[in-house]
Amino acid sequence: MQLPAEDPILVQNYISGDEKALEILINKHNQRLSSFIYSKVLDRAITEDIFQDTFIKVIKTLKRGAYNEEGKFLPWVMRIAHNLIIDHFRRNKRMPKFQGSEDFNIFSVLGDDKLDAERQLIKDQIENDLGLLIEELPDDQKEVLIMRMYRDMSFKEISENTGVSINTALGRMRYALINLRKIIEKNNIVLTN
Repeated sequence: MQLPAEDPILVQNYISGDEKALEILINKHNQRLSSFIYSKVLDRAITEDIFQDTFIKVIKTLKRGAYNEEGKFLPWVMRIAHNLIIDHFRRNKRMPKFQGSEDFNIFSVLGDDKLDAERQLIKDQIENDLGLLIEELPDDQKEVLIMRMYRDMSFKEISENTGVSINTALGRMRYALINLRKIIEKNNIVLTN
């Protein structure tokens, strides 16, 4: 597990002019942030764009001296990425095309997009909360859980990627779920919509 002081020190070093500190921060959180973005947009090129836009915003905020997340760097960066993902979907929303016809019904167009958008935001918030909970797991369990849930890898692929037996990968997944449940119960977290 990472030491809590690492990110704040790197952020402070970057603000003080150490460009290398930002590179370390980006490399440190690259995998987690990229996986998060990709899980939403399912497109490598868009993931790259949003990843870069996220760090452009991070840099601008840090340079302005407007960062005050009190050591919660990763959740802050994830929130920026999440907002950029929402912006991306808003920008690229395709309006439905209609053929002229006398039985045109405005209600068939309206549907309940607002409800769907609200459900999606709630779902995103739950996924974001879950992501933060997953961070609390031991590294070996977290790795298996992410490979299985977010990358849709089989236990055989996980076994090959991590260099452990399939049974060990299965065991780690089982313990990850048990530990997640304990964290959720301990903190009285509700993960429903």
